[in-house]
Amino acid sequence: MTTKNTDLVANFEAIPQVANSASELAGVLRTAHGSVELAAGDSTDNDIVMLAPIPSNASLPTLFVGSDTFGGSCTFNVGIYTSAGVVKDEDVFASAVADAGAMADVRYEAADLNTGSKQLWELAGDSSDPGGYFYIAITFSATGGTAGTLNWNISYVVN
Repeated sequence: MTTKNTDLVANFEAIPQVANSASELAGVLRTAHGSVELAAGDSTDNDIVMLAPIPSNASLPTLFVGSDTFGGSCTFNVGIYTSAGVVKDEDVFASAVADAGAMADVRYEAADLNTGSKQLWELAGDSSDPGGYFYIAITFSATGGTAGTLNWNISYVVN
């Protein structure tokens, strides 16, 4: 029988102790959540809905999204934009999510499991933390065209 220590445990047991990243151990968990009513013209191909500003140094353990039926063959991507509205990665979290879904965690639908501890600036493809905020956003990838409700709940960790 073997026992495998994660880096969190190995750092804790080290003498002297090695500090773990607050995004992985003892960080502060916060949420950004809400809903928005979309008009019929808000869910067409390439329309963007900016959900929430999240600090660039935050990690995201969960990202739930749900919606009404927007009609047609509506699908959307979930990704990252700058606070100036410039796309960083349109589908880093999820791609071609079908509408009319109950709240579902899409954090790892497209992102690898090994990105769980990465900070937002890393997921956005930056080489260093620019500071400030990024927007988590939905970009429609197939037209819906019907009005409806979009709901989200984003959990993020900061130090």
